[in-house]
Amino acid sequence: MQEYAIVIGGGLAGCEAAWQLAQAGIPVRLYEMKPVRYSPAHHQENLAELVCSNSLKASRLASAGGLLKTEMECMDSLLVRCAKACAVPAGGALAVDRKQFSELVTQEIQNHEKIQIIRQEITEIPEKNTVIATGPLTSDALSKEIETLCGNRLSFFDAAAPVVSADSLDMSKIFLQSRYDRGEADYLNCPMNREEYEHFWEELVNAEQAPLHEHDKAAFKVYEGCMPVEVLAKRGAETLRYGCLKPVGLRDPNTGKRPYAAVQLRKENREATMYNLVGFQTNLKFVEQKRVFGLIPGLEHAEFLRYGVMHRNFFLNSPELLHPDYSLRNRETVFFAGQMTGVEGYMESASSGIIAGKSLARKMQGKSAFILPETTMTGALAAYVSKGGAADFQPMGANMGLLPPLAELIKGKQERYQKIAEQAVGILTEFLQNLE
Repeated sequence: MQEYAIVIGGGLAGCEAAWQLAQAGIPVRLYEMKPVRYSPAHHQENLAELVCSNSLKASRLASAGGLLKTEMECMDSLLVRCAKACAVPAGGALAVDRKQFSELVTQEIQNHEKIQIIRQEITEIPEKNTVIATGPLTSDALSKEIETLCGNRLSFFDAAAPVVSADSLDMSKIFLQSRYDRGEADYLNCPMNREEYEHFWEELVNAEQAPLHEHDKAAFKVYEGCMPVEVLAKRGAETLRYGCLKPVGLRDPNTGKRPYAAVQLRKENREATMYNLVGFQTNLKFVEQKRVFGLIPGLEHAEFLRYGVMHRNFFLNSPELLHPDYSLRNRETVFFAGQMTGVEGYMESASSGIIAGKSLARKMQGKSAFILPETTMTGALAAYVSKGGAADFQPMGANMGLLPPLAELIKGKQERYQKIAEQAVGILTEFLQNLE
């Protein structure tokens, strides 16, 4: 009987790992605890459920997100293919109808002859041939097993933005435009003058937050990449105007001028019946979200279809624990994938699943590990996870700073990034062609 692989977790990383293993001819048992048990952030039975934004970041090649997705496509990514099939307009970004996306991924996994989905919570780590991709909201029982195996766990908090109904927006105050007119005009913009912004900021920083459990308070550590908007605002009155409310590249047709600040709304589904507040991850009480966010022009009577929430996550001290193929140093037939490794972002998590799945398949087939060149975005992320940076290890998303500089000097940033991206894709293509 052919030896099988185990994948624990049916999120983005787990689905990608299972797919890569199955495509390599390895039978897979994919364990997913939903609907037997749900984490605080998950609500649907389907695999690959998106619990935060529905945006998968930029599409253009001359960007970190675009390069990462291009590399993933070169490696037969299931999720990028499904995402493109479920895309909704989002300017220069790839955003998806989250329900359709999850349904399509689930269908593809279910229909693969090499994959068996088992709806069961795993509380013990198998001895070998396993990918652990249970995410930052891993159940308590398995978390304890991971902590025993790995010894070191770092905690942080993650937050999700609210979603409002399109029908409830006051479109007489809102205009359609993408910053700098990049891509299609797919974002709704709620412009603020100075008085409106200052009043909003004052109410935001003084709004009441939802209480934390006692055992979470001591560990409270917010990750910079998903900062609650009220925490960010407390850093200074102008902070938001240089962040998610920056008005640059926008012009309000009602005034003919650039707003003092602007809140952007992005489509949450293909039918454009729902919009999320870009950058408005929050831990405010629900009643406070309705009151404070209702001060935003155009959102005075907004119907909140989903309020922002905040939950505790954890990630491994991966530079002390993992190889660049995401295998565990002290048990090399056990792999980790997804956000718990310290990659940050949907596609980053999925990319780690690709590497973990491909490398485990090769290990089971007696081949060498799947370790990508660090001159590729996927390889650079894996290298960061396994080596860390100059400071204490913190989650990292795809960014051009991870890649080495070009040998030639190119002053223009976009031209330089385009060249770096083209070089990375070329290096990856050659690597895959020469792979045994």
